[in-house]
Amino acid sequence: MAALSIQERKRLRQIGHALNPVVMIGGHGLTENVIEEINRALNDHELIKIKISGEDREVRSAIITEIANVSNSEVVQTIGKVALLYKKAKQQNPKLSNLVRHAHLSK
Repeated sequence: MAALSIQERKRLRQIGHALNPVVMIGGHGLTENVIEEINRALNDHELIKIKISGEDREVRSAIITEIANVSNSEVVQTIGKVALLYKKAKQQNPKLSNLVRHAHLSK
């Protein structure tokens, strides 16, 4: 996946600002079910927020990096315990895609 340009990142952050986390990762860490749910959410919505609990910043950072690797997504931004992930859908669904639904925010 090609790296996102500064303009693309800025646009995705603007859209992401209005989103709520769709996946919460707790004490069990990255399980098969969590990965499946992240992949499903990315395929449907393209841009999602995930929230990772835990106080250790390095552990959270490692989990976010691992999620990006296994889901083949791009980490757009991380603020505290929340990460914004982007993955272009093979076939965009205008009803589900956050990029389409929130396109007015980036104009």
